[in-house]
Amino acid sequence: MDLKDYIRDVPDFPEPGILFKDITPLLGDAKAFDYVISQLVERYKDADFDAVVPVESRGFLFGAPLARELGKPIVPVRKPGKLPAATHSTDYALEYGTNTMEIHIDGVEKGQKVLILDDLLATGGTLGASAKLVEMAGGVVSEIGVIIELTFLDGRKNLAGYNVYSMLQY
Repeated sequence: MDLKDYIRDVPDFPEPGILFKDITPLLGDAKAFDYVISQLVERYKDADFDAVVPVESRGFLFGAPLARELGKPIVPVRKPGKLPAATHSTDYALEYGTNTMEIHIDGVEKGQKVLILDDLLATGGTLGASAKLVEMAGGVVSEIGVIIELTFLDGRKNLAGYNVYSMLQY
């Protein structure tokens, strides 16, 4: 299955000059979505990690079914003010601005190995912040996984020292 057939380009979103990779056609096709989850399950079924850390919001769409299939807990990374208990927080740069992400202080146990999962790797800011949050909580990042990687933005450079897996590259 060629997953690129299920990714729509949206020019000038969310800002002029950005070519947004829209995954909603993939989500809207049950066979394509099932294929992605099956590929993730195949990759991670024997991997050494204790929890899935999906990144808000599109990372949740892939992280939740993967965690369910593998029998792993979910520890969400969210935007500020969305988590109800005490959090670790960190700021990071986006391709088109800055943002902040948070994780519950008690979400990851000391020494716990996690898989961070998101839909897209662009500049690496969001995923780098997520990795920092896991480490602030005492966890260890086993791997960072994404569905789409925008290689021309060289986001892996901001994730140096981490294992990074991407299903599709542009």
